[in-house]
Amino acid sequence: MPEPRETWAAQRQALGAFIREQRKQANLSLRQLAERTRLSNPYLSQVERGLHQPSVRVLRAISDALNLSAETLLTQAGLLDQLAGGAGADPAGTADAGEPDVPDTEQAIRADKRLTEDQKSALLVVYRSMLQQAG
Repeated sequence: MPEPRETWAAQRQALGAFIREQRKQANLSLRQLAERTRLSNPYLSQVERGLHQPSVRVLRAISDALNLSAETLLTQAGLLDQLAGGAGADPAGTADAGEPDVPDTEQAIRADKRLTEDQKSALLVVYRSMLQQAG
């Protein structure tokens, strides 16, 4: 079982990857996102690289700027009780494909060569959060 610090680091990485992917899909530069959120460019860069855990206020500003629901980013950040298993969850999607308890959907996401590693990580976090909300 990963240490809590490792779990938080993986979750910050997944959140940052998700934000970066959403920003790119919105065709925004980091500077443009900084202007829309009234946050500094260096701070947003740290968030995207998983070096900083943003506050709820910052997540709301980012979600507004990216036209996402605040709940989506709060879930990604682990501020809503969403990831299956809590501390034992694998938010970074590092479990090996082929494990008996890994759903086929997760294996398919990991195997899809059309997706970047950041996209795969973000998709896995979203997928798991949806499963948790449905269950």
